[in-house]
Amino acid sequence: MEKKKEFNTKTLTLMAFGIALNIIGAFIALTFRLPIYMDSIGTIMVAILLGPKYAVMTGVCGSLISGTFDVYSLYYAPVQISTGLIAGIVAERGLLKGMKTPLGVLLFAIPTSIVSAIITVVLFDGITSSGSSYILQFLSGIGMNKVMAAFLVQIVTDYADKFTAVALVSLGLNAMPKKFVASFSKR
Repeated sequence: MEKKKEFNTKTLTLMAFGIALNIIGAFIALTFRLPIYMDSIGTIMVAILLGPKYAVMTGVCGSLISGTFDVYSLYYAPVQISTGLIAGIVAERGLLKGMKTPLGVLLFAIPTSIVSAIITVVLFDGITSSGSSYILQFLSGIGMNKVMAAFLVQIVTDYADKFTAVALVSLGLNAMPKKFVASFSKR
């Protein structure tokens, strides 16, 4: 019989930690103009430990708060919804462990890339606060269609970003006591 995850102090604390990780990661990526976003580390951690519902809430809250120092973050909340939802489903199916990780990341990086590319082109004509905007502008400058350039940049940078996030979360979870990590899992 599965144990239903409850919204309690432990869950809320983990979500708050996830939100903080998202904000700190986003701030680092913005400050150093990295070509990856680092704004979903906490969302992915919560997706793995608590599932999609809590991951979506974590991601959206992180986007809203990050919007105080990077207004673009507000517009990318749908990306956090996609990331939290699909990463949670993929994690529940065991596809973010071991040799399955590259495939699992791809399964949520592609839809996330589509959402990101649409937002980037439609709302911002390809120019955002992200370091990946430089790559998009270069590709557009050499004649690539802006929509194709946005999707190409997003698929590469989103995959790298999400894979990095999953790797960091895995390292963090492996460093924690097994009993603590297991306390979040379904029984």
